[in-house]
Amino acid sequence: MRRVEGYVIVSSDGMIADAAGDMPAAIRNDADQEYFQAALDRVAVVVHGRHSHEGGPHAAKRKRLIVTRQITALMPDPAHSNSLLWNPAGTPIEKAIETLGAPDGTIAVIGGTEVFSMFLPLYDAFHLSRAARARIPGERPVFAEVRPYVTPEDVLARHGLKAGPGRDLDREAGVSIVTWER
Repeated sequence: MRRVEGYVIVSSDGMIADAAGDMPAAIRNDADQEYFQAALDRVAVVVHGRHSHEGGPHAAKRKRLIVTRQITALMPDPAHSNSLLWNPAGTPIEKAIETLGAPDGTIAVIGGTEVFSMFLPLYDAFHLSRAARARIPGERPVFAEVRPYVTPEDVLARHGLKAGPGRDLDREAGVSIVTWER
């Protein structure tokens, strides 16, 4: 049985990266990283784009699918033995996971914008952390639908997810989290 969950930290304006595609220091937070890394330690497979990554001490051991249009279907990732490069247009996700040899369990989607957006109809849960004091105006949003007057929360609600209770991860830094569930 598979469960699909998204994990992200966004700025107050719903952005995940600057113009160069890099996660700015303004949204990096130790408490959020601790939550994120602990969650990824429990998942069956991590899915992300070529420019996203989670780092951390267990990253190399995790099974992962790296979404790319550079190939037609699936191929081993020459840089990581536990990874496959995956083009969703050429191979269904279940086939990709089977080829990867990942066990049943949670699929963790960790970015970037196109990958987060692609999974919107499939999320069982989405863990939305927010760095309330950080702004990255006009850069890369968490979802393609995010605009100045369309928040990540609006997008999640439009796709049938409902907000659970919020909690502070780091009150002093203004970092909180809300889990949205279907």
